[in-house]
Amino acid sequence: MLLRHTLGLFAVASAAWGLMAPVQANTLKIGMILPMSGPFAAYGTQIQNGAKLYLSQHGDTVAGKKIELIIKDDTGVAPEVSKRQAQELLIKDNVDILAGFGLTPSAFAVAPLSVQAKKPMVVMNAATSSVTSKSPYIVRTSFTLPQTTAPIASWAIKNGINTVYTVVADYGPGHDAEAQFKKTFSAAGGHVIGELRTPVKNPDFAPYLQKIKDSKPDAIFMFVPAGEQGVAFLKGFKERGLAEAGIQLIATGDLTDEDVLDAMGDAALGVTTSFHYSEAHDSPENLAYTQAYAAAYPKNRPNFMSVSGYDGMHLIMETLKKTQGDASADAFIAAAKGSSWISPRGRITIDPETRDIIQTVYIRKVENINGKLQNVEFDHIADVKDPGKQ
Repeated sequence: MLLRHTLGLFAVASAAWGLMAPVQANTLKIGMILPMSGPFAAYGTQIQNGAKLYLSQHGDTVAGKKIELIIKDDTGVAPEVSKRQAQELLIKDNVDILAGFGLTPSAFAVAPLSVQAKKPMVVMNAATSSVTSKSPYIVRTSFTLPQTTAPIASWAIKNGINTVYTVVADYGPGHDAEAQFKKTFSAAGGHVIGELRTPVKNPDFAPYLQKIKDSKPDAIFMFVPAGEQGVAFLKGFKERGLAEAGIQLIATGDLTDEDVLDAMGDAALGVTTSFHYSEAHDSPENLAYTQAYAAAYPKNRPNFMSVSGYDGMHLIMETLKKTQGDASADAFIAAAKGSSWISPRGRITIDPETRDIIQTVYIRKVENINGKLQNVEFDHIADVKDPGKQ
């Protein structure tokens, strides 16, 4: 009832917006909902950094209209806060485009508002496969968990890993990663001998590590949100001697995100992951990006979220060029479909059917390169669509 009442305000607000249009004709507002505080604050910082870096390099004006960014903090896994911030952006700030969304619960909470208000929604991280199905006005520039999980499952079976214990965070992306790993790994003849879902907030891995060690899998497959959880797991993995017991650790690249690699230290060496971006990706575009990022934000390492923010802003600006500044949802989404460009991560394309991203997924191993831990790519699978939609 409350949601229906709130959405009903859009009809009233639209009349007021119409009266305001002449005043705002030379400004396009992008409302970014991001976790800028709390345990996932690094997500918001990195996405914001990437978006702002793009504007600083390419200008903040398109089709004669100046871009204005309005950042709202949703504090992390707090869908009710994300929804409230979106309502304020739409009704009070009269934004033209919604963007950001560090975590899936945020994207799920705001999607119905995108539908009701008919506003484009550019998802720059939230990685549950079904996110783009929640509104016809959503387009994603990050990745999906099935997209980055299937390649590591295939790699594992080809490299002598036949039994696996899965450990995933207990929310949408974790469920997606678990399901896709089991599907791909089992189809190739592998066996999942145990499954564990851990709390999204403050999990204690210690009670589970000995149980996993006693089950003697060839490997653990892991997905946790990028950040401190991965540091804690790697610490426990090393302390309890799982590597010495012959158990490998494979994961999606969230685990060894550049934001936390330094904190992981040597415990991360040799961890094999599959992902769509590495700071060490070898291309002229990425070299230029990492150098520009380091100059702009010397206290941070560029990571996959910063690149998604950068590419998200690229998509917004290039799409607005195509529409000559028309940010209306139908025009914007129609122009965004099929967009393709060379990103710091390689070529990416917006699937015209799903509005999701098509991209290369890389197999990487953590190595010490000149005194710095890096995710070094040694194999790749080109043009990967989201298998969760197939």
